[in-house]
Amino acid sequence: MYAGPQYKKVSALLLRWFDKNARDLPWRRTTDPYAIWVAEIMLQQTQVDTVKPYYDRFLDRFPTVRRLARARPDSVLKMWEGLGYYCRARNLHRAAASIVRDFDGHIPHARDELLTLPGVGLYTAGAIASIAFNRDEPVVDGNVTRVLCRLFRIRQDPRSSRIRKRLWHLAGELLPAGKARPFNQAMMELGATVCLPRRPLCQVCPLRRLCSANEHGEQEKLPRRASKKPLPRHKVVVAVIYRKGRILIDKRKPDGLLGGLWEFPGGKVRSGESLEAALRREVREELGVEVRIVRPLVTVQHSYSHFAIALHAFECTHASGRPRCRGCVDFKWVLPQQLKNYAFPAANKKIFAAIPRQGSKRRS
Repeated sequence: MYAGPQYKKVSALLLRWFDKNARDLPWRRTTDPYAIWVAEIMLQQTQVDTVKPYYDRFLDRFPTVRRLARARPDSVLKMWEGLGYYCRARNLHRAAASIVRDFDGHIPHARDELLTLPGVGLYTAGAIASIAFNRDEPVVDGNVTRVLCRLFRIRQDPRSSRIRKRLWHLAGELLPAGKARPFNQAMMELGATVCLPRRPLCQVCPLRRLCSANEHGEQEKLPRRASKKPLPRHKVVVAVIYRKGRILIDKRKPDGLLGGLWEFPGGKVRSGESLEAALRREVREELGVEVRIVRPLVTVQHSYSHFAIALHAFECTHASGRPRCRGCVDFKWVLPQQLKNYAFPAANKKIFAAIPRQGSKRRS
């Protein structure tokens, strides 16, 4: 481990590099704590280029924490549509209400207060406290983890609680007093643009002469990566159900995967069950109606973080039964052209292009 003077050398070199090489990102053009908080939530598990357009649109629609707190959950999810990990949007909305209620509409600046907000963990609390308020709080995300593991040649699994604790300690030791805002951004920037997961650009790294992994030729071996297991795969069926030219959609329960989003009724196919039988069963269990299957529409392949699905969509007509919420919280009959007004999961949304706009009226 480096001695005290070396810590200072790391921070000096990194800050000098960041001053010359920092990317021009929209959330770096502001010190507004609300805008920085929104950016940090969006950037969780999501790449910068993906976030940029969502960030601008979200702040245009909800420019202040009070406007966000007053918004309808459906409106928030619609603005988040396509960004994924929808629990972030739900927690952002809940946190806004908490900030208005408990902090008079001001984003708290203390780490412990930030940790009371829904969706805010150690990293996000440190990022908001340091970047928005320049408080001396460290941050450790995936990029910082990679930089630290290589810089200090940490060869143990960084996901273990012991190594995780050590990484946070090292991040705090490296942090120069009074310069948390640029330093934490510099650490993350180095991991995002130079200290890459594969083929790191060591030749242009400002810390290459201090990096223990580089010295031992182990930079591409660290941090240790667990071998990836194949994603479990599931068959899923959904019904695009017509009645009098309208389509039946329903709303998922607010918690869990894709909570609060609208979807076409359906669900997982059981072992040994045909697609058609699964479709009828799922629609019956979800909405209490019977359908007549007209034809297959499209099959969509889609992957989530921990599993993948083959989503089979069928065009159907309503046969009998009055819809009622059994496995959902709401339902609507909508015109095909109105589907775009509702927040749908990406996999369901891929079905839109296959939906006939007129032809099904004669079948209903």
